[in-house]
Amino acid sequence: MKTLTFAPTQQSLYLAEKYGYDEWMVNRFLHYVPKAKDMMERMQRPVKRYIRTNTLKTTSPRLVARLESKNFELKKTVLADVFEINGNNASISIGATTEYLLGHYYIQDISSCIAVEALDIKRNQAVLDMASAPGGKTTLIAQKMDNTGSIVAIESNPIRMKSLAFNLSRCGVINTALYRLDATACASLNLSFDRILLDAPCSGEGVIWKDATRKTSRTPDDISQCSFAQKKLLEAGLQALKPGGTIVYSTCSFAPEENEYVVNSILNKFDVKVQPLQFGTEGLTAFGSKAFSKELKSTVRLYPHIHNSMGFYVAKLRKNT
Repeated sequence: MKTLTFAPTQQSLYLAEKYGYDEWMVNRFLHYVPKAKDMMERMQRPVKRYIRTNTLKTTSPRLVARLESKNFELKKTVLADVFEINGNNASISIGATTEYLLGHYYIQDISSCIAVEALDIKRNQAVLDMASAPGGKTTLIAQKMDNTGSIVAIESNPIRMKSLAFNLSRCGVINTALYRLDATACASLNLSFDRILLDAPCSGEGVIWKDATRKTSRTPDDISQCSFAQKKLLEAGLQALKPGGTIVYSTCSFAPEENEYVVNSILNKFDVKVQPLQFGTEGLTAFGSKAFSKELKSTVRLYPHIHNSMGFYVAKLRKNT
């Protein structure tokens, strides 16, 4: 599908110049991001950093005590085992502590943790992670399962596969099989799953906060290409999902074409129901002249200036038959 763009306005031209974006991107933000100027201003400031306790190896009280003894300041969040790095007077970085190297925690944005939270993981389930490297979400799934059941983690890139294997090992994950595979071919495994996570490859607008090059390195065509690939991936995942099972679709993009458009496109192709989510701003039900199903209100968007997270989109779908 063609990415929707709008004619430049005085406001979009001014904000694009002030914050260093391509104008077309800012203009789109003004059409669907609440208080878009506030978001761009927020992303000029230092990035919020989060860690997630790996409960396969320790507990949050023990981890907090050890890190605070090293002069890290941790702040509780809406998720029990996720902490904001509120200050750092330590002589080492959060990614170089003994505890990190031992796998006692994972450095992971809270938005990623919220996507896994939406899966409603149970012990002894069969779970598919369709785009798993570098392993943050896979290791969180494993700890929620307490290393029971089975996880199939798919990654097509051999270089990224190495980082995935390393992080699973560091975090003590033993219930996961790795497959180097194009995720659209997941049906070739001849397996079916209770839960599936598709954190889909995307244009990455939502990570501008930590990668300012994305303000000008993306084009409308990039969004269109991602949207096409994401639909194929979501359809493949739904085919591998058991009736009554749950698939969570997420991206780190603001673009409606990669989010609501994708989910809306499969509602008439599969017997699925959008499930409500606890955290985030409700999804869009229209963009430009395109109207979406009212069910899309139950999907959620996360914004840096509202949720102190990377930009993220999450949709939870239950397959009926």
